[in-house]
Amino acid sequence: MLTALWTASTGMEAQMTNLDVIANNLANVNTVGFKKSRADFQDLLYQTLASAGESTGPDSMDPVGEQIGVGTKLASITKEFSIGSLERTDRDLDVAIAGKGMLVLQGPDGNDVYTRDGTLKLDGTGRIVNSDGYPLVGVGTVPENARGINFGPTGEVAYLDENNQENTIGQIQLAMFVNPSGLNAKGGNLYAETPASGAASLVTPGLESSGMIQQYFVEKSNVSIVEEMVNMISAQRAYEINSKMIRAGDEMLSTANQIS
Repeated sequence: MLTALWTASTGMEAQMTNLDVIANNLANVNTVGFKKSRADFQDLLYQTLASAGESTGPDSMDPVGEQIGVGTKLASITKEFSIGSLERTDRDLDVAIAGKGMLVLQGPDGNDVYTRDGTLKLDGTGRIVNSDGYPLVGVGTVPENARGINFGPTGEVAYLDENNQENTIGQIQLAMFVNPSGLNAKGGNLYAETPASGAASLVTPGLESSGMIQQYFVEKSNVSIVEEMVNMISAQRAYEINSKMIRAGDEMLSTANQIS
């Protein structure tokens, strides 16, 4: 009976984690470039009362065995890098990537960080930066007299001068990863590579399924409100059922104590 209480408690703990993940997904439903997460669980070790194939007589064996599970545990929280829908903004510093690539920024420590958030800005020195001021790698500065900025589909970056002539200031390279779910989410829509993600492979936009650069667009979150609401209800019901299991086990223990 005590095993049942423990088993049900692991189920409640698992669903609490599941709800935390769902809550974060819903909180970021309007976050540009956000990638939803999914909690994955696995069963714990089993108590083996009798092994399958164990002899039960001279010419017989147990066909299935007897094993009792003792609950569940969190296996992983996986980022899903499916591409969100693109939303037109008509802002020349907004870019989206119609593929699997990621923009490369220089972090404050000098190391590269990666993002799907293409809401770019100009800082006081004319650098093209993200919302935290991290500059876009491979692109120079935009002069004060620039009349506009153009991002080509294959990553060329140019500004328009006073005569509406294009002046190239750089070339965007997109980062590709063998296992993007292995990236370390750092907050601020930024990711850092890890041994699990593999090293970044820099490619020209449009090659190796990296995707073309789409100026005047941003990528919306890939969170589906309906899907997350269904997941929330399912997790809530599972939590409730496990709590009822604990109450049932407690009542049975109480009855057993009264008899004894």
